[in-house]
Amino acid sequence: MKLEIQMSDDVASGQYINMAVVNHNESEFVIDCIYIQPQAAKARVHSRLITSPHHAKRLLLALQNNIDRYEQTHGAIDLIGADNQLMNQSKH
Repeated sequence: MKLEIQMSDDVASGQYINMAVVNHNESEFVIDCIYIQPQAAKARVHSRLITSPHHAKRLLLALQNNIDRYEQTHGAIDLIGADNQLMNQSKH
């Protein structure tokens, strides 16, 4: 079965983020998508994604697959530097 996915123009235009914070509990993962302006003391959450552990793992695998393909074409993504922050605040 082919799934037809629709979205509004606002969603299609997207939101730029440069940080994500991930939290989880036993039944769900919460991903806050954040934009931090340069030189600003505040950041804004643009969207919050809440999903099951199963879907979170599928997202992880899909991102890894796409990053692998990207790096095959464009070279390795270098994470060395001051901006290399772990985007994880898991709660147990």
